[in-house]
Amino acid sequence: MAGICCGVVGEGETPTPPIEPTSRTSGRRSLDLIPLKYIADMAIPSENSRKRQKLDLCVSPPAKPPRECENAVDSCESSTDEETKENEVVLTANCSNVSESKNEVVVEEFPKYGITSICGRRREMEDAVSVHQSFCHDDKKMDEQNQKPFHFFGVYDGHGCSHVATMCKERLHEIVEDEIDKEKVKENVDWKSTMEKSFTRMDEEVLSWNKTNKSFTCKCELQTPHCDAVGSTAVVAIVTPEKIIVSNCGDSRAVLCRNGVAIPLSSDHKPDRPDELIRINSAGGRVIYWDGARVLGVLAMSRAIGDNYLKPYVISEPEVTITERSDEDECLILASDGLWDVVQNDTACRVVQMCLKAEKTLTSPGSPGSDVAGDGSDKACYDASILLTKLALARHSSDNVSVVVVDLRRDQRQQQ
Repeated sequence: MAGICCGVVGEGETPTPPIEPTSRTSGRRSLDLIPLKYIADMAIPSENSRKRQKLDLCVSPPAKPPRECENAVDSCESSTDEETKENEVVLTANCSNVSESKNEVVVEEFPKYGITSICGRRREMEDAVSVHQSFCHDDKKMDEQNQKPFHFFGVYDGHGCSHVATMCKERLHEIVEDEIDKEKVKENVDWKSTMEKSFTRMDEEVLSWNKTNKSFTCKCELQTPHCDAVGSTAVVAIVTPEKIIVSNCGDSRAVLCRNGVAIPLSSDHKPDRPDELIRINSAGGRVIYWDGARVLGVLAMSRAIGDNYLKPYVISEPEVTITERSDEDECLILASDGLWDVVQNDTACRVVQMCLKAEKTLTSPGSPGSDVAGDGSDKACYDASILLTKLALARHSSDNVSVVVVDLRRDQRQQQ
């Protein structure tokens, strides 16, 4: 990994001050002379990020993102906001073909997004990602002009095996759609109740499948009849024209970047989180510190879908947040803990922010190797997701890494 140069200033290092350009030519030259640092030289984080006590093999890193995004990372950890702004100006001038006109209006029907999911240093790939644009709208009651479609984005981080995460990928959006259809008025959906019911139904389906299914299509290491020691986190975002609804169960995370500020839309369910610790103890369970805080010394999260042998201590009830959309919203990042264990919210948002501004991208969609699952309707979002996975690997993430980047910028410009 020492060969991966992303230009990120490591922890404890003194950031390189930006070079003040005196002209357009010197400005471009100064960008080329910015020294790159090896983020692989950073201190290796503790092994507490591992959900299971395993030693996993190293898998090759994902494909290289465009040069523009790599240069953009150099400014994501500047010591002051002034330095960051100066770097952004230089990068924008050299990397983007930004139109100076502010009077044009382009209405985007669907939010742009990009996906990257890699096995990383694990032996098995247990993550799953789900994206369904316009997964729920009532064609019978609304004409095309008045439709307000809902867009579904989900990241599922499995543990024990991959089949629970795969089931969530295939079924959870359908369950949510069914629960929304039960609402009399779609515009007034009780999102908290709807998402709680959906997660409960998903958990019940996993339990039913474990008891009735006799042939496993996954590489399940547990050869027991019921496979109760398998589960998955679930962080789901439903994006509407007015709101962002995030439902989280586990330690995957959703982060909103609004006007350059990282806003977490979910809270990790860790066993040593004060309220979760009280709940587990009240249910008769115990949190044992064995390579980090774990429920009964086994699971490093306090909520998950599946894990029937740890109920009622580990529950599937999600925490739901509803956020009103703003014109200042820039992007939404959903990712498994393989990213968040080694990359802070602010850093991730700055990386994506700079990649979105560097609109001229070079990477081809088919460039990742066989160990990378990439997808996306937008090239800048896709490249940002690749760069975040590279950053996680360079910082020695020991888990699968799955990232979804959603562009929330309002591309609606009106004639003024």
